[in-house]
Amino acid sequence: MRRWRALLVLGTAQFLMVLDTSVMNVSISALVEDFDTDVTAIQAVITLYTLVMAAWMITGGKIGDMVGRRRAFTVGLCIYAVGSAITAVSPELWVLTIGWSVIEGLGAALVLPALAALVAGAYQGRDRAVAYGVIGGLAGAGIAIGPLLGGWVTTYLTWRVVFAGEVVLVVAMLCVVRWVAEPPRPARPPRLDGVGAVLSALGLGGVVLGILQSGTWGWLEPRDAPFTVFGFSPTLFVVAAGGVLLWLFRVWERRREAGGRDALVDFSLFGVPPLRAGLTMLLGQNLILLGLFFVIPLYLQIVQGLNAFETGLRLLPVSVMMFLSAMSGPLLGRVASPRTVVRVAMLVLLAAVLWLLSAIRPDLDDASFAGAMAVLGLGMGLLASQLGNVVQSSVAEDRRSEAGGLQYTAQNLGSSLGTALIGSVLVVALSAVFVRQIDDNPNISDAVREQTGVAIDQGISFLSTDQVRAAVEDAGVPPAEADAFVDEYAQAQLQGLKTAILAVGGITLACLPFSRRLPAERPGSTAEAPASP
Repeated sequence: MRRWRALLVLGTAQFLMVLDTSVMNVSISALVEDFDTDVTAIQAVITLYTLVMAAWMITGGKIGDMVGRRRAFTVGLCIYAVGSAITAVSPELWVLTIGWSVIEGLGAALVLPALAALVAGAYQGRDRAVAYGVIGGLAGAGIAIGPLLGGWVTTYLTWRVVFAGEVVLVVAMLCVVRWVAEPPRPARPPRLDGVGAVLSALGLGGVVLGILQSGTWGWLEPRDAPFTVFGFSPTLFVVAAGGVLLWLFRVWERRREAGGRDALVDFSLFGVPPLRAGLTMLLGQNLILLGLFFVIPLYLQIVQGLNAFETGLRLLPVSVMMFLSAMSGPLLGRVASPRTVVRVAMLVLLAAVLWLLSAIRPDLDDASFAGAMAVLGLGMGLLASQLGNVVQSSVAEDRRSEAGGLQYTAQNLGSSLGTALIGSVLVVALSAVFVRQIDDNPNISDAVREQTGVAIDQGISFLSTDQVRAAVEDAGVPPAEADAFVDEYAQAQLQGLKTAILAVGGITLACLPFSRRLPAERPGSTAEAPASP
């Protein structure tokens, strides 16, 4: 059992990172109330957290190579604990944003690449497959416990207790961090490419920021945009600017490599087909998961009126099934290749999306909803059981920190895009359907239609029907007309949710072709990881 002590520490860190996000997702309504804000603002905070991690994860992996992986892991945990403490006592939304989104995000950017490399370095062969199965299972456990623990604490105490508890957990981990062996450091530690770090962070930030704000700014026709470009919404221009910065980042890295200097990313790694496929599938996995985990709590809390704990109970099937199926990775490896398991997982996810579409109704059908959640958890767990091991086993020992940085960059970029893109689809669909329905409803006056159009042009939020009713009554709308208005909004809510979920189904289908470069052999049936080019 002594050899598994390191996995206890590393697995706890993985559990902690996943717990954090799932608690936030299930506490959306409470956060909106506590900070007197709206869902869009909380969406931005959640997106910024994963964006900070995605933007700085590659840099965090490089720092691990420079100072040592265990040291980077330890320093990252300390930074993470500081962010958790600030989050726990935050009096305003901007303080929460600094503590959770920025400081915790930067801490995680050091912890996670080091974690991936430390697991790969501590275990070989089937032990490594077991270790990554456990890591995936603990990620599932974090998703399982997050909604329940976060929901219960948010409902009966306060969400702040969770973040105070995280500080205590980090202190306990620091007391036993020496259980994790420090891998040998290279004779010449690499130097940090500061220009590359800034270019990559700004490029990724621009892409995700543009997508995030598309629901507020509009894609082409400007809505509530802070400025316009040639009369158009700035959304596509911000996304394009991010893309240009990422292109400049690649040019800069190539230039450093040609000059014999240390690059932030060795782009030749993307020439390793299993690594490239594994990263793409990790991005898709988190885009799907976080997209759904933004939409589903809105359905349960805003549409159905459930509190955070009741929401956590409804999400329990996905969490339990993800934990169990992720732990099955080593067993599946004896009978099927990673490619086969991942393809089956994607088909299972597609089935879950279709089932969920039928479960989104005005009245919650608990049995049907629980079935859809269980199938979703099965698919996600199967993916989690394979992809981490595929990425780390695709490169040699001296490239594992870099591969870990790329691995968690892909995951957190997927998380950011999932929350931003699917949230944007939800808001755009809600606006379009609502406007069309009130235009077609003879019981709604032209004056109300005009006021609604102005409000939507300024940016629409995903509100409860009670909030909408209160707003129209305050505006002096007659009761019969107010009833018709609220009914149309309720129908638009469901259509917006279904459109967002359908978009997730499209993303799932689009990910399938990228699985063809995953390993077609069972783990252990071929030689260990090839050396990186």
